[in-house]
Amino acid sequence: MKTYAIVGAGVRATSMFAKPLVQELQEHAKLVGICDVNRHRAEEMGRIGEGIPVFTDFDDMLHSAKPDAVIVTTPDSIHHEYIIRSLEAGCDAISEKPMTTDADKCRAILEAERRTGRKVTVTFNCRFMPYVVRVKELLNEGVIGTIQSVNLEWHLDRIHGADYFRRWHRRMENSGGLLVHKSTHHFDMVNWWLNDEPDTVFAFGSNRFYGPNRERRGERCLTCGHGAECEFYYDIRKSGIARSLYYEAEHLDGYYRDQCVFGDDIDIYDTASVNVKYAKGALLTYSLTAYNPMEGWKATFIGSKGRLEASDCHRGIGSEDPNQYIHVYNANGEKITTATGKAKGGHGGGDHRLRRMIFVGDVKDTLGQQAGSREGAMSMMIGAAANLSIAHGRAFSIPELLRQPAEALPAVGNG
Repeated sequence: MKTYAIVGAGVRATSMFAKPLVQELQEHAKLVGICDVNRHRAEEMGRIGEGIPVFTDFDDMLHSAKPDAVIVTTPDSIHHEYIIRSLEAGCDAISEKPMTTDADKCRAILEAERRTGRKVTVTFNCRFMPYVVRVKELLNEGVIGTIQSVNLEWHLDRIHGADYFRRWHRRMENSGGLLVHKSTHHFDMVNWWLNDEPDTVFAFGSNRFYGPNRERRGERCLTCGHGAECEFYYDIRKSGIARSLYYEAEHLDGYYRDQCVFGDDIDIYDTASVNVKYAKGALLTYSLTAYNPMEGWKATFIGSKGRLEASDCHRGIGSEDPNQYIHVYNANGEKITTATGKAKGGHGGGDHRLRRMIFVGDVKDTLGQQAGSREGAMSMMIGAAANLSIAHGRAFSIPELLRQPAEALPAVGNG
């Protein structure tokens, strides 16, 4: 039985890894340590099971718990630190997405993995959603021939989307922005669907809705004088897990989980458009907005033999439909529709299936769903290159970024 330790005690770490390891997967894997710089948070997460050691010092945990693998669920900007330190200590590393936030950190992870001979796994649960898997199967079967073009629209609503602007994610230095933190999911889906790697990226991005775009705003919801009239008011004291993990831990680190979504310090984009050219020639057009009245996505593939459309509404108008549909339009003018029932569970049923593959190994990986450092790099680097493109107004080559720092690169044409 392999042993695991977690660094970074938060909501995602608790629901995705800690609770399942203790309550569902205890016959296959053992949780031997929890580490967080905020001791209250670590102890709170440790309450999921008896006798789980809690640490505030990472090296102390590695020495005392001696895990086979470390699960990294810290803020994104320091993923690389804990991944590399885990590898150098002789452990494998399992990283929440994104693997890291920029090219320099990505290169450091890839070099450490080569040097130590240990393994990095990145948890892309979208690859395990039955609906997303069915799209992959149809594309693999060649129903639309060779894929030439992909259009992917992602709509975050004013519940989910807004929440990123309350938390540490609101700062580019912490998360790489939504094009890294959130879109890495989406870019990985496309990479996997296409069975290809991105080459060149050009992007636009701006903050059109959140941030200092409203006159009436405060520091945080709890102390804001505009709470009664603000549709984004969030009472952290009424949210069980957020209250215990964050509100009750504020006195130790000063981190507020309910910061104003219109704060002056927000510097990530809520509106973005990205163009990607893939190594085999396919083109991706991607858009992300974080203030929609509904939550979901729509993908359109154009191939040499037809067109495939897939979409999923998570919340809002259309989400009440118990089925999900895939429409294929072939070269003969026929429309073929496939309907599947919506899978239950976290991330469209993906979380459970991902955990089984990682911790149990009873799910056959016939479609290449398990992702390593290369896949983690290829998805994250689209977002990192997009951020550079937005900042500098030109296209960036991902292979070049992985070879040398951006400031040393020659300009890439936009045409």
